[in-house]
Amino acid sequence: MNKKYNDSRKPLLGMTLEELKSVAEEAGLRPFAAKQMARWLYEKRVTSIDDMTDLSKGAREYLNENYTVGRVAPKDAARSTDGTVKYLFATRGDDFDFLSGGKGGRDIEAVYIPDKERATLCVSSQAGCKMGCRFCMTGMQGFHGSLTAAGILNQIFSIPESEKLTNLVFMGMGEPMDNVDEVLKAIDILTAKWGLAWSPKRITVSSIGKLDGLRRLLNETKVHVAISVHSPFENEREGLMPVERAFPIRKVIAELKDYDFAHQRRLSAEYIMWRGVNDDFRHADALANLLKGVECRVNLIRFHAIPGFEHITSDLHTMEAFRDRLNSRGVIATIRASRGEDIEAACGMLSGKESAN
Repeated sequence: MNKKYNDSRKPLLGMTLEELKSVAEEAGLRPFAAKQMARWLYEKRVTSIDDMTDLSKGAREYLNENYTVGRVAPKDAARSTDGTVKYLFATRGDDFDFLSGGKGGRDIEAVYIPDKERATLCVSSQAGCKMGCRFCMTGMQGFHGSLTAAGILNQIFSIPESEKLTNLVFMGMGEPMDNVDEVLKAIDILTAKWGLAWSPKRITVSSIGKLDGLRRLLNETKVHVAISVHSPFENEREGLMPVERAFPIRKVIAELKDYDFAHQRRLSAEYIMWRGVNDDFRHADALANLLKGVECRVNLIRFHAIPGFEHITSDLHTMEAFRDRLNSRGVIATIRASRGEDIEAACGMLSGKESAN
């Protein structure tokens, strides 16, 4: 029998300091108790309200009746030969609900990527996606709901490698700017002094260029930004990414020129390469022209085959020639190393699983 969410208690994970002040007031505590709760949640990383030992017993009893910490361990993990680990998380259960909107019924995935001194987690912001990119497994499954800030942060706090993390990328399932309120809330908690106190330079948010959310991200944070381009020609990009009709890449890049990407934050253009589709010098030159006037580096990405998509990846020689052509035009370009393909954890391969909940 399918389980259904039937617990009215709210997760404390994902709450801002102001929200925790309201919780403290409800529990009959003074406002400074909000910082105590934040410390237990985000610095000490407790999994039980009973562990918040500097709160009174009566306050803890009240909190246990009305709230949960909100931490849920991964359901499963797949390990790659290169050290990458893909974690599967439930989005709904007997005593938690990390989704809003959508039809539910889908788990989500996060990917841990160790690389020498760096330990990066690729997190999801939605279950499924509305954007419909033809080359992406997530987009092919449709939209199942947006993650709450608790659901986003749970991926970060509940993996075994949590305290090793040096970097975070919002490049998992979903379009972050289609869930901008909860993404911004999670970033606030990650970077606030009362939260994890991370530098925003440790965080990169990827987007197809959804401008309303992107403007907010740029104006309200200092995180790095990655824009999915994949073709400099609008008709070709529209064939790969239907969102080109709503958010033309030329308009997106034009708006980005108003922001400073030379000092406090970095802008990158994500460019998946397909053989005979977008990998010749005509495309390289047009891409260089598109990015003229904006401080931007290009990440060239090998395509990882998925069912139902006809194109195949460019070979390494072609990718290197494309990179060198961009560099000769004054655009810094690198070829991104592929990680986790053997466990379907590489770029564009995340799909989650049908949930039993």
